Amino acid sequence: MTETMIFNGEEAARPKRPVMQAMKRGFAGRCPHCGEGRLFASFVKPVETCSVCGEDLSHQRADDFPAYLNIIIVGHIGVGGFTMAEALSDLSGWIHLAIWVPIMLIMSVVLMQPLKGAVIGFQWANYMHGFGGEDDMPESHPELDS
Repeated sequence: MTETMIFNGEEAARPKRPVMQAMKRGFAGRCPHCGEGRLFASFVKPVETCSVCGEDLSHQRADDFPAYLNIIIVGHIGVGGFTMAEALSDLSGWIHLAIWVPIMLIMSVVLMQPLKGAVIGFQWANYMHGFGGEDDMPESHPELDS
């Protein structure tokens, strides 16, 4: 299946990339294109190119979005878990702190790389930020200059 895109006034067809498959591969720390190569060189630093298929991954612009997703996920689970534990038990505030702070810190660290990988996979599948071969930040926009 292909989709038609318009680049500089010309139509071009390119294959449709499976979004969920690319996000799952990214979540697992694998190249969104082939699913074989490693996506990260270190904790949250992506590789420039896939060592297996050669896909250029330097275009990714995940920025702060994985951190925002992490805050939302960990915050909802942590607050929900704390609220449920508070309603079902007589634990003191210090005990809750001793339980929930480490749980939330560990969850935050564990989720950061997979979330960044999923965001990179999403960008790759949707041809975002240069993954489609076009310049992400063209020097000039003739249609905007007038």
